Amino acid sequence: MKIIECPRDAMQGLADFVPTALKIKYINQLLRVGFDTIDFGSFVSPKAIPQMKDTAEVLQGLHLSESSSKLLAIVANVRGAEQAADYEEIQYLGYPLSLSETFQQRNTNRSIDDAFDNLAEIQEICQMDGKTLVVYLSMGFGNPYGDPYEMDFVGQFVDQLDEMEVGIISLADTVGVSTPEGISTLYQTLIPKFPHIEFGAHLHSNPATAREKIVAAYESGCRRMDGALRGFGGCPMAKDDLVGNMATENILKVLSELSAEIAINDEALVESLLISNEVFH
Repeated sequence: MKIIECPRDAMQGLADFVPTALKIKYINQLLRVGFDTIDFGSFVSPKAIPQMKDTAEVLQGLHLSESSSKLLAIVANVRGAEQAADYEEIQYLGYPLSLSETFQQRNTNRSIDDAFDNLAEIQEICQMDGKTLVVYLSMGFGNPYGDPYEMDFVGQFVDQLDEMEVGIISLADTVGVSTPEGISTLYQTLIPKFPHIEFGAHLHSNPATAREKIVAAYESGCRRMDGALRGFGGCPMAKDDLVGNMATENILKVLSELSAEIAINDEALVESLLISNEVFH
């Protein structure tokens, strides 16, 4: 079971800038926990996401030799991908591709068709530089804009990404509209059809419905889940009323109850939760 911790997602919508030194302190502590991957920053326009303008500086302060965790950085265009690919320490480049035309425009300032063209170039960069592309299918379970959505759309997008040889696709419930039934149907359909693709779950939820969604994803064969400690974050480009990330500590608790195999340093996790109070206050 792979747990991806997402401090970038948790921090990016905060109004007050988190000092670079505190970001470094927090992420270094997260690196001790044993998460498979840390989604630590993004190479996007500082005008769009000012909180992440110091991603390159943060990277320089990380103690990676003491951790088995890998690093993921989000990019929104070819320029960002080129920047991220220059850093040997970053293994994964993440790109948000939306099933909603409205959200694609809001999030990356381009159409879905243009985003696919972008992705083809970004995949070339990844393949040339030894990086792995992770595509997040935003609004993967529906959207609040009235844009068309059917589960068949998801399969059509995956078909196109499969042709590009994208090996990791995370279904993102950007605004918390997923249901256990919808989650089960999607993973039970996609995982057998594309056994060579690793499907993840990046679910946003209120605390009351989180457990049933985690159970639905896990029991449907999903073995990659994103979370953020204490459930902070959400996409600032989505809408005014943010729905937070799944709280990582709750994901771990539910998965433990389901007897999932996860190697986590509990002491380091507790310390991370304590430091998170400094970051999110």
